[in-house]
Amino acid sequence: MSSGPIALDRIRSAASEIENQAVRTPLVLLELDGVDTRIYLKLENLQPIGSFKLRGALNALAERGSKSLRDGVVTASAGNMAQGVAWAARRQHVPCTVVVPEGAPETKRAAIVRLDAQIVEVPFERWWRAIEEARFDELEGVFIHPVQDESVIAGNATIGLEILEDLPEPDAILVPYGGGGLACGIASAVRHLADATSVYAVEPATGAAFAGALEVGGPTEVEFERSFVDGAGARTVLPSMWPRASSLLDGAITVSLDQTAAAVRLLAERARVVAEGAGGLALAGALSERRETWKEVVVVVSGGNIDSAAFSEILRGRVPAV
Repeated sequence: MSSGPIALDRIRSAASEIENQAVRTPLVLLELDGVDTRIYLKLENLQPIGSFKLRGALNALAERGSKSLRDGVVTASAGNMAQGVAWAARRQHVPCTVVVPEGAPETKRAAIVRLDAQIVEVPFERWWRAIEEARFDELEGVFIHPVQDESVIAGNATIGLEILEDLPEPDAILVPYGGGGLACGIASAVRHLADATSVYAVEPATGAAFAGALEVGGPTEVEFERSFVDGAGARTVLPSMWPRASSLLDGAITVSLDQTAAAVRLLAERARVVAEGAGGLALAGALSERRETWKEVVVVVSGGNIDSAAFSEILRGRVPAV
């Protein structure tokens, strides 16, 4: 896999492809007392499936074309990418099967079923192997990788185009990091159009794989703990993503579960925005890493698919258990 940015022409082609299907989400200023930095929210929780993942899924199916999709599509996802691929597959009238790890959030599993996709549940190790190998031979259909597929990354990169159209030169863009497809997509657009803007990955302390990789100069296994931040954090960086992520991103910010829950609560109380755990990460990062040189910062609210019980716990000032 290439280590450089996705080509600008390919990103713009993706933007044209998904224009009438994905929402062009707003960039909203978050008003906070005592904070000199102007913090803008890129509200990807407003997508039809409640997550940015729809962009990459739509573009991945569009780039492959209807003939290659006759046997359907397969993806491996704990939730949001599954919904994105299922939504896109239903639009193209092709079957979709989703490989999920045991213990995937029930809210996201129910959403997959509502989108007419089939679920195949496997142990976490088998699920992770499918992601590492970019294949699941037990099922027929085109495998859509949730992270490293360049057509998916190009779809994600359209977020970067929109941010820079609305705010041409922010000092930094903070992006939640799970597998790296979102961060590398946004950074691809930024490197073409606003190279002075920094792009940072934000991870939970319960799975700060990219921060760990930066420390040692390559993918390494870090301590990992399941949490309500189910859309970000991992045991290790995918080796296939390391060259691209390490060359495109300016660094990593690690935040605690307490900080993340506080950010989700702040979004609800001050902006009336419902964010999932991963969706609150970037704001938590911005509030914990306020730098004097940052006058304008964009935080990507990647999704809003949070279990109602977990959201209720957060609004009560608690960190939800899993």
